[in-house]
Amino acid sequence: MTPTPEQQRTKEGLIFLALFALTIPVANWLIGHVGTACVQHGPCVVPVAPGLMAPSGVMMVGVALVLRDLVQRRLGAGLSALAILFGTAISALLAPPALILASGIAFLLSEFADLAVYTPLARRRLVAAVVASSVVGLVVDSIVFLWLAFGSLEFLAGQVVGKGWMVLLSIPFVAWLRRRDERLGITPA
Repeated sequence: MTPTPEQQRTKEGLIFLALFALTIPVANWLIGHVGTACVQHGPCVVPVAPGLMAPSGVMMVGVALVLRDLVQRRLGAGLSALAILFGTAISALLAPPALILASGIAFLLSEFADLAVYTPLARRRLVAAVVASSVVGLVVDSIVFLWLAFGSLEFLAGQVVGKGWMVLLSIPFVAWLRRRDERLGITPA
C-alpha cells in the first residue's frame, strides 16, 4: 500500500529528526578525535580551503542546520523547536567536559536563529530559505562556540567556510526534495 502524502511527510520527518539528533554527538566526537592535526587543549582541525583550517566538527554542524530546516518542513515549527531543545541537552551531555557550555549554548542560539530566518521564507522559496537560515545559523554557531570554547575567534573563517561547504552540498538535495514534494502532493507541516 502506498503511503498518503501526510504519512510520507511524517515518515521522512522522523528520519530527518533522527539524523539531526545524530549530528550533535558526531560533531562533539569529531572535534576531539579526528583531524589532520589536534591542538593541545583545543580542537582537532581539518583543512576546509587552501590555507584555512577549522575544527573537525564543523561539517556536522553545517548538516545539522540543514536538517533542522527539513525537520521543520516535515514536522512543523513546534516539533522543530522541541528538537532544538532536545539537541541542546544532548550536546551538553555528550560534549567533552571543556566544551559543554560552548557546545550547548552555540547549538541553542544557532538553531533558533536558523528557525527565525527559515520560517518566514520557507513557504515561498525553500532553497533560499535553507541557504539564508543556514548562513545565519552557521555564523552565530561559529562565533559563540569559538569564543566560549577557546576564548578566540582564530578559527572563525574556517568554521564559516567548513559549515558553508556542507550547506552548499545540500542544495541539490533540497531542490530535488522540493520538486518531489510538489509532484507527490506533500505539503509542508
